Amino acid sequence: MPTTLEDIAKRVGKSITTVSRALHDYDDVSPETKAMVRHAADEMGYIPSSTAQRLQKRRSDTIGMVLPTFGPRFSDPFFSEFIAGVGNKAASMGHDLLVSTRPPGELELQTYRLNIQSGRVDGFIIVRTRRVDERIKYLHETKFPFVAFGRTEGLDDFPFVDEDSHQGMYLLSKHLLGLGHTRIGCISGPPELNFSNQRLEGIKSALVEVGLEYDPTLCQQGDMTQSGGYIKAEELLSLDQPPTAIIACNDLMALGAMSAAHKLGFIVGQDISITGFDDIPMSEHSHPPLTTVNQPIYDIGEMVCEMLINLILGQELEQTQIILKPMLVVRQSTGEYKQ
Repeated sequence: MPTTLEDIAKRVGKSITTVSRALHDYDDVSPETKAMVRHAADEMGYIPSSTAQRLQKRRSDTIGMVLPTFGPRFSDPFFSEFIAGVGNKAASMGHDLLVSTRPPGELELQTYRLNIQSGRVDGFIIVRTRRVDERIKYLHETKFPFVAFGRTEGLDDFPFVDEDSHQGMYLLSKHLLGLGHTRIGCISGPPELNFSNQRLEGIKSALVEVGLEYDPTLCQQGDMTQSGGYIKAEELLSLDQPPTAIIACNDLMALGAMSAAHKLGFIVGQDISITGFDDIPMSEHSHPPLTTVNQPIYDIGEMVCEMLINLILGQELEQTQIILKPMLVVRQSTGEYKQ
């Protein structure tokens, strides 16, 4: 059986209260008694109750993350990489990570409220920020600690880490334009996601710069999944005048687009160029390897986690808002336009 405070009290001939106060370094216990109690506790293999410690600190030492899901199956390597970064950093800083999944909407907001009211978590990490984000609005109004991966419209005074999505898509578009592509298709993300709009605007900026007009008929709205990318790419490539290049809003949709192109008889990188965004691990090993924009997903997970825990501990952040510069990664899924 594990050693208790009562066991230690019997060993040293002190009250349970004195033993507890000695282990918690209270000033009203003499240094000699503290040393005696700690020595006995070490000898007896005493392990403090984490629950009792958390009650005393009035913290749970747990951070929360509610992943937005849109269906019964949830498999996104982007989130796997991100959660690994958050979880490992949290563990190194003595905290646990509580992950929930909820569809966007009232049930999602209820999960935030219940976790706050029950004291299960000390703060939240927000992912997939929306143009109008009720989660951020609620946490901001209640002054509950949170850090977001991404920005939102209408609020700008909260801590976040974000990739410059506009610039990332601008770089991809300029890359394709430089290869001679002028009929460029797009598989965008859901319009309610903030980065979807930023990435679409990045494409438009590059086109305008070279005197081309954005053609909305060449843009399909995707759902960020591989199957969604497959379906939307099939539609684009079945047009009477299909695009010679497709920019997908994330790597999963790009991988689905590549599968659709293969099925329709296109050679990716030769007959059709396809790009993604994120640089998830499987992008480098796709067939052919995917041209994309690198986001250091694991590192971002670590960054937002460290920022949040420092906020919870009442420490001043060196930077409250971080916008990362995107890096273009050119691989074999893009090639020169051939008439």
